[in-house]
Amino acid sequence: MALAQRIESLKKRHTEIDHIVRTEEARPSPDAVLLHQLKHQKLNIKDEIARLMGGGERQAA
Repeated sequence: MALAQRIESLKKRHTEIDHIVRTEEARPSPDAVLLHQLKHQKLNIKDEIARLMGGGERQAA
């Protein structure tokens, strides 16, 4: 059960960060550094969710 809770927590955080990204992008002068950091966090969360669900890790290009 703890694994499912962790995945749900990560999904919730991913959604929260996505909302922040959309809000920042809608501003007249979005903070590029902040957007980069937030998008990086989202990617890390997505990778962790995939790993926890048994999807392995993201493949390097």
